[in-house]
Amino acid sequence: MNWHFVLISAVVLSFIYFAVRANKARQLKYIEQYYFHKGIRHKLSLKYPQLTEQQLDMVFQGLREYFRICHRAKKRMVSMPSQVIDDAWHEFILSTRIYERFCHKALGRFLHHTPTEAMATPTLAREGIKRSWRLACALEHINPKKPSRLPLIFAMDGLLNIDHGFIYQLDCTQSPVAGYCASHIGCSSGCSGSSGGSDKESGFSGLSDLFDDLSGCGGDGGADCGGGCGGD
Repeated sequence: MNWHFVLISAVVLSFIYFAVRANKARQLKYIEQYYFHKGIRHKLSLKYPQLTEQQLDMVFQGLREYFRICHRAKKRMVSMPSQVIDDAWHEFILSTRIYERFCHKALGRFLHHTPTEAMATPTLAREGIKRSWRLACALEHINPKKPSRLPLIFAMDGLLNIDHGFIYQLDCTQSPVAGYCASHIGCSSGCSGSSGGSDKESGFSGLSDLFDDLSGCGGDGGADCGGGCGGD
């Protein structure tokens, strides 16, 4: 009788495990293939008239990558390191029904958007940008401690010469560093979404200790983290 119960339990758990994995795969595929409504794209082009169609494509690809990172992070704070991608996210959110439907299908929940200054603690903002860097590097197979290049969402504002954007540098030997030093990230982002669970749960194993030696935001309590937004 006990063996019969164990066997049934094992079958049920296996079914649940594979069902969850299949659902996550569907969600990621949905994000990767998602087509942003042309009205959202048009509004962003009005704000950034200097951007070409190809550059707008790049911005929305960056937004897809951000959502993929949020999916991996499972409700833990993930900071948005690009001003122009954040603006695209803002325009997306304003289409409330479309955005809500996207969140449900892509993440299984609503992804909130919270100003950095409204986050509970400066530590939350600092951890958000570290997590964003770690997961963005993992997504693009970049060594986060010795990066050979910047992940797309960290490179975006510099590539597109965005006014008041967040500019990251790989070469931190310059004095002073022009922008933020990517290999010693503390707190330099704009906005973020809450995306949750442990980093081990995020699917990028073996990276949880890579940022133990990173400095946080400068100043007392991270007062110079910069403006912008954050997640739940």
